[in-house]
Amino acid sequence: MLKSGVSMFFTDYSMAPGELGQALESRGFESVWAPEHSHIPLTRKSPFPGGGDLPKKYYDTMDPFITLTAAAMATKTLMVGTGVCLVAQRDPIQTAKLVASIDQISGGRFLFGIGNGWNQDELEDHGIKFTDRHKAARERVEAMKEIWTKSKAEYHGEFVNFDPMMTWPKPVQQPHPPVIVGGAFPYSARRAIRYGNGWIPQAARGGYKEIADLIPEFRKMATEAGRNPDEIAITVWFPKRDLDLMKRYVDLGVERVVFNVESEKAGKAMPVIDEIAEFMLKANA
Repeated sequence: MLKSGVSMFFTDYSMAPGELGQALESRGFESVWAPEHSHIPLTRKSPFPGGGDLPKKYYDTMDPFITLTAAAMATKTLMVGTGVCLVAQRDPIQTAKLVASIDQISGGRFLFGIGNGWNQDELEDHGIKFTDRHKAARERVEAMKEIWTKSKAEYHGEFVNFDPMMTWPKPVQQPHPPVIVGGAFPYSARRAIRYGNGWIPQAARGGYKEIADLIPEFRKMATEAGRNPDEIAITVWFPKRDLDLMKRYVDLGVERVVFNVESEKAGKAMPVIDEIAEFMLKANA
């Protein structure tokens, strides 16, 4: 069965996360996802990947850990995920505590989707050079894994450096919530293989027009790197509503698909959610 989720930029004019979470859970969705932008600088060294002007919701989105906690508290089984958390511009000690705390409060229902960021100005405001973001993100993830899995953790790198220390809580999920790495192929594939438990691929590069076309290559890369590709779950972001494509995803071992719903109140958002729910019933029939 192909799992399904919904992603929404939670704002003060969207559905509330608890309201959306309950609606998704009652309709058989597996997960709800919240993106992250700490702020949007007025300068723009990096073009918006979607092209054109940056949508208003990017400026307005709430903190994902707050909104996802609200969604977790309003539900019983729904998984809650960051889609994605910009770890390169976050303090790893504080973020490790946030991840462990939400995993505890939700009873082990947190999915840690991460990305390295496209907005150069945003990263630089956090003291990270655009060219350093990939290494900084890797070190932060490695450091957080030390914190989650050891009673006395330490880490020494170029961007993260701390001597032995103690911090709790530890996550419910063992050894820690799945780290799901997002980004363009093949670069994010290499990162997912190196330190991820899952992958959110983008087909923007490499000559691929559809995610399904690059999955065999990803599995080959994982095997050649000494990883079992079956242990790196694939999440397809914003797929086409195509039943044949869903069947192909199932055959390729995709774990879940996540659909986008715009930042709107229930009156406008719920008809879209109902359409997606009906589509997924057919896809899993």
